[in-house]
Formats: sequence, C-alpha cells, structure tokens
Amino acid sequence: MNKYGIIGFPLSHSFSQKYFTQKFIDEKIENCVFEKFELPDIRGVEALAKDKDLKGFCITIPHKKNILPYLSESTEAVQQMGACNCVRILDGKLYGFNTDAIGFEKSFVPHLKPHHTKALILGTGGAAAAIEFVLQKLHIGYRFVSRNKTNDNFSYEELDKDILDEYKIIVNCTPLGTYPKTDEAPQIPYQFITAGHYLYDLVYNPPLTKFLSLGKEKGAIIQNGYEMLVLQAEENWKIWNRKDL
Repeated sequence: MNKYGIIGFPLSHSFSQKYFTQKFIDEKIENCVFEKFELPDIRGVEALAKDKDLKGFCITIPHKKNILPYLSESTEAVQQMGACNCVRILDGKLYGFNTDAIGFEKSFVPHLKPHHTKALILGTGGAAAAIEFVLQKLHIGYRFVSRNKTNDNFSYEELDKDILDEYKIIVNCTPLGTYPKTDEAPQIPYQFITAGHYLYDLVYNPPLTKFLSLGKEKGAIIQNGYEMLVLQAEENWKIWNRKDL
C-alpha cells in the first residue's frame, strides 16, 4: 500500500485528504491511501520518515518553515523562500519542494491588470513566503502587513487611503475567515477598496470569505485559494511519483 499524507496542526478540515481520496477513486488509482498526520510538534516527523509505505506528504500550518532542519535536500526555491510545503521520502530521507508558489502563480496571473503593480501581503508565515517569491518573479512591488510595524512591514493600524491607492493587490495569507470562524477578516480599511483592486484570499473554505465579500461589494477582482490548492496538489502528486528527484 502506497501511503501519502498531510502534516500540520490542527487538521480538522483537510482539503488534501478529500481531494486525493476522490482522485484515487476517479482515476482508478489502486493501493493508495491519503492520511492526515496531526503533529503539534514537528519532531514527530522523524517517526513518519521511518514508515516505508509513506512516499511523501504535504505540509500546512504551522510547519512550512520548521520542517527545514529535517530535510536532507531541498530545491533552490525552498531555500530562497525558507518554506516547504511538499516532501518526498526516499530511503528514509526527506526531500523538500515548494508547490505553493506554482499554484499561486498559475491561479493569480490570469486576473492581473496593467495597473496591478504593487501588493500588500497580509501575514508573514510560510504561505506568505511563497507569495513573496512569486511577486518577486513577476517584478511586482510588495510590502508585508503584520500586527507590529517594522522597517519593512506596514502595521494594520497604519493602513489608510493613500496606501491602498498605491497598493492595488491585497493577498490574505492569514487563516482569518476560515470555516467555522467565517465572520472574521483581516483588519484593513475596506472603505478604501475600489474596482481597481485585486483581492486574493488563500482561504478556500468558505469559497466567499468575509475578506472577499467586502472586496466584491466594492467591485474589486476577487479570487479564493481553491484553484491554487488544486494546482499545487497535482504538482505534489507529480513530485511524489516521478522517477527522479
């Protein structure tokens, strides 16, 4: 039995398990199972690596960054981002990849307009690192937004009309608004959102988060994280099953 899985904590609602279980049925892929591995502590990955049936796993909050010391090798993209969301296991060794960036870029680019030249990244976790990587690749200027102001980050409190007029792309990399806490949203001044803005939410459940709903009311382009997840899941599958690394 070939085993695949996802690590994170908590994992009450796993897109990946549902997606791959259905994929195995639809594509008549036999002798495969996809499991959830809730790891409050990343050190639990050492035991997983010893499971000879486990071919690979994807990674979600909060382990995309703290998996790095456990990787035998990783791609240049992972090293540049400092974040890994896909691991292939060979002979008990962990090899790290980042498919978040691939999924984000392919789902993000089709909706870009010429005036979308600067972005705000809400949150600073592992997913945000992949967004930063893609924006750099696309030569889109960006600033992070977090609760505490630094030399490089905006704080939520200082966001105003002038900043939102300049930064027409807003990417939510926080879990705010995820089911069941659907009444939550990042604390940005939505009154300054316009039809010229592009709001992208990495959250996919619910499909229309409060963040996106408030943007939609202002006529902004909106996109949730579902397509990104599908794209990165398929990329994970290729990595787990190809002949070479």
